[in-house]
Amino acid sequence: MKKVLAIILGGGAGTRLYPLTKLRAKPAVPLAGKYRLIDIPVSNCINSEIYKIYVLTQFNSASLNRHLSRAYDFSGFREGFVEVLAAQQTPQSSNWFQGTADAVRQYLWLFKEWDISEYLILSGDHLYRMNYSEFIQRHRDTNADITIGVVPMDEKQASAFGLMKMDSAGRILNFSEKPKGEALQVMRVDTTLLGLTPEEARQKPYIASMGIYVFKSEVLVDLLEKFPAQTDFGKELIPKAITTHNTQAYLFDGYWEDIGTIEAFYNANLALTKHPQPEFSFYDEKAPIYTRGRLLPPSQLQNCQVTDSMIGEGCILKDCQISHSVLGIRTRIEAGCSIQDTLIMGADYYQSYAEQRSDLDLKSVPIGIGANTTIRRTIVDKNARIGRNVQLINKEQIEEADQSDQGFYIRSGIIVILKNSTIPNETVI
Repeated sequence: MKKVLAIILGGGAGTRLYPLTKLRAKPAVPLAGKYRLIDIPVSNCINSEIYKIYVLTQFNSASLNRHLSRAYDFSGFREGFVEVLAAQQTPQSSNWFQGTADAVRQYLWLFKEWDISEYLILSGDHLYRMNYSEFIQRHRDTNADITIGVVPMDEKQASAFGLMKMDSAGRILNFSEKPKGEALQVMRVDTTLLGLTPEEARQKPYIASMGIYVFKSEVLVDLLEKFPAQTDFGKELIPKAITTHNTQAYLFDGYWEDIGTIEAFYNANLALTKHPQPEFSFYDEKAPIYTRGRLLPPSQLQNCQVTDSMIGEGCILKDCQISHSVLGIRTRIEAGCSIQDTLIMGADYYQSYAEQRSDLDLKSVPIGIGANTTIRRTIVDKNARIGRNVQLINKEQIEEADQSDQGFYIRSGIIVILKNSTIPNETVI
């Protein structure tokens, strides 16, 4: 794997994950109480012995830079790095990244300096665990120019992905990016070719791209330089390359979830609390998910009732009920609270006891969840201040709302409390 260079596409403005991306790049969005989205592909690379990793991004990259520099410091004995490449103006281009392929094209001059045989192109907003060395070996064994990671897909989700048809040897014959209506029906295939049972094939009659690719180094360079107007891999470059290059499919049969929307992100986080065994688990000694070590103290629970939940380090919970929820680092919850079906991202720092008392005395709201508050089906972003006797329950059953002036949004019926916002005492949402 020394001849492989990984390029993680950090995405654009992250509009589908807004407002979680209001103050941070999409790959820097917190995950599972202590990780960030970027930790998933980076950890997969490290576990696959791929140590040369670039992350391409162009929006709010400060926190992403900070996280990567603190989390991934390879020793001097290994030629390895994890480095953010942000969009920039150059004599060749004064534009922002115009798409996934254009992002790679704008830094091609840097990538070409490495003596490598393959480029591994990854996405920064998927939850899965994959050994990329097997992916790359399949690419080499079939002498492919391009290999695309694929998963079987049901009809409900299929139109959100690039879909393809392939022959019995795994060569891709047709590729359609996010087809709708009649175009979607045309892409139905017999997925028993992938090893699915007849019943599974009926439920998942499509072959979807995971948005991860392996390119022979000379093939990627040639395609990007020969077709400068092609700005996106899925929409333009891959469909064009299929007709002229050996493009193969690599079936991934493990858990994989695209968490690029608020609803998908919320569901994926809460699914981690499933028992006896969630579909994706962070508890794998052979393939751990790495992140920044913070040296926080153990969490403290004082007379609490906690069921089907995950609790990060350094939390302080008092006389409360927590059910089917994920609590991030440094979360504080006061007495009498009821938290259910909720993701709380925690805080970046602790308030001292004196600061908390001062806030309360001045009738301000300290960081954390105030006493006697009820929260249901909510995402609470970092450093939020939720007052006492608050009800976050989406009382009116609203599906979509923009109340940023009051510190929250509603997305797919899920309340999203903004980072650093304050919800006053007695508020009902």
